[in-house]
Amino acid sequence: MSSSYRLNRLFHPRSGRCLDVAIDHGFFGEHGFLTGIEHLPDAVATLVEAAPDAIQLTVGQAPLLQQLPGRHKPSLVLRTDVANVYGRELPANLYSIALGRVVEQAVRLDAACIVVNLFDLPDRAEVREACLRNIAALKPEAETLGMPLMVEPLAMANAASGGGYDSDLSPERIVPLTRQAVELGADVIKADPTRDPADVAQVVQTAGHIPVLVRGGGRVDDDELLRRTAAVLDAGAQGIVYGRNIIQHADPSAMTAALMGLLHDGLDVAGAAALLERKDTA
Repeated sequence: MSSSYRLNRLFHPRSGRCLDVAIDHGFFGEHGFLTGIEHLPDAVATLVEAAPDAIQLTVGQAPLLQQLPGRHKPSLVLRTDVANVYGRELPANLYSIALGRVVEQAVRLDAACIVVNLFDLPDRAEVREACLRNIAALKPEAETLGMPLMVEPLAMANAASGGGYDSDLSPERIVPLTRQAVELGADVIKADPTRDPADVAQVVQTAGHIPVLVRGGGRVDDDELLRRTAAVLDAGAQGIVYGRNIIQHADPSAMTAALMGLLHDGLDVAGAAALLERKDTA
């Protein structure tokens, strides 16, 4: 069964690109991740009205999107694994656990794609091994049921200040981890932005024929977000996966429209910024 049929729902028919808005952060049990999505039904309703290409949710919250009537709503990207690596105070036992029979759940929820992590943490090889086992178990089931598999390679480094980890945005870490994800059978890559957005071209090159979507990371100001988005698209990325930079924005619908303009309508940064400003003042 071909996974390309579902991928056709993920990528925009005109541009071949995708804006996936991730609001699955509650899955990870971190209080700070809930800002902007404290009441998820409202967040989902806001995003459905804004009409990105996809919304990323968990099995427990996906019905908030999929129970809505009508054909014209964002596609579902379903999170399949839960981890405890994001806090500033890390427990002794770190894990990454994939849900049981989650591909079947994705089919029942009519997801367009599932997403799973591939962590590379300092001195915690067991977490990377757990991710490899998760992917190895998910891939054949996803292939059998025609469910595209998005792999999220996340290279992390010890935080410069305080505990926990920060993303390592160096191509030297991101590129080989991306290549491993492709070798494991990823149908889509969800990668960190490189420190220099132009270096995303290296990630795209190593991914080959597999489309690369670039993560948004932490909250930044509007100008930086639009400039960064344009730069990674110029570098060959086939889309973006943003969460906090949309749902924590003062006007998530306006930011979504500006980003969709960059991705699908050929707007430059100035055009997207003007669209954002018009919507903000409307």
